[in-house]
Amino acid sequence: MITLFSGYDDPDKPKQTDDDEEPKSGFFSRMKQAVSRTRESLSTKIEGIVALTRTVDESTLEDLESALLSSDIGVQTTTDILDALRDRATRKAIEGGDELRTLLKEQLVAILKAPQIPVTTPATPPKVTFLVGVNGTGKTTSAGKLAAWYRAQNKTVLLCAADTFRAAAIEQLEVWAKRSGVEIIKTRQGGDPAAVLYDAASASKARQINELIVDTAGRLHTKTGLMDELEKMRRTANKLIPGAPHEVLLVMDATTGQNGLQQARLFTQSAGVTGIILTKLDGTAKGGIAVAIARELNLPVRFAGVGEQMSDLLEFSPTDFVDSLLE
Repeated sequence: MITLFSGYDDPDKPKQTDDDEEPKSGFFSRMKQAVSRTRESLSTKIEGIVALTRTVDESTLEDLESALLSSDIGVQTTTDILDALRDRATRKAIEGGDELRTLLKEQLVAILKAPQIPVTTPATPPKVTFLVGVNGTGKTTSAGKLAAWYRAQNKTVLLCAADTFRAAAIEQLEVWAKRSGVEIIKTRQGGDPAAVLYDAASASKARQINELIVDTAGRLHTKTGLMDELEKMRRTANKLIPGAPHEVLLVMDATTGQNGLQQARLFTQSAGVTGIILTKLDGTAKGGIAVAIARELNLPVRFAGVGEQMSDLLEFSPTDFVDSLLE
């Protein structure tokens, strides 16, 4: 049986603590803090290159190549960046390290911006967002944080606990619903995910909810049955809400680097992914994976997870991200 839990005015709802409040600092300072490990690695190396460079030559570019690869920007993306810099140097000499850093920043921002497209907003609510990805990437946690982010935008939100496969997934999402003050529709573990989604979509339409966020089961590309289940859910959503799902966000763990990128390729092929939530960005020295995602998958990073608190999900800004890495 499908039940509805309301996070509003619940007597067991934890009281908001100072840690849950949105920090006063802006995106740039928060992102700069989050990517400190990557910046310490990448920026230190680039500073060394800049300090020693008066005229950019092949040796300089080789040093830059090593620095970029060490941050997990990836071979193909690094090659593209260096080719562009060589082309620029051929047409007009790059005058010293400072200009090299400026041109590098322009390249990185351009790569991150290239796949960005406006988010589809249906004329009639709700907007339906599926969260997909393998277990362990922070998918259910991201669903709760995304609900809180939309609440902060004065949107009404409903969570759908469609991960009925993983033990405790429903209970975990229920905790996040309480914390973020939103409602959740759920069923028992092992229940039919499409049936839960059907009820959630119907409730969203009836109540004119702005945002329906669907937490799906963690699935690997080898598990055909789970992929078929996801397709069934897509059909269910579209039957009730034309155009749904409007977003399919793949939750990726930044600490998995290039391995995570391979998973993302497979999900993109089979799940219609439209964007990325990059989690645990604060826990890696290889945050350049965000650039590799944009270049190699042609997908925008939509949000970045930068900590454990409710407010630690940031809408991604290419310019601020690059500035936080290289300034």
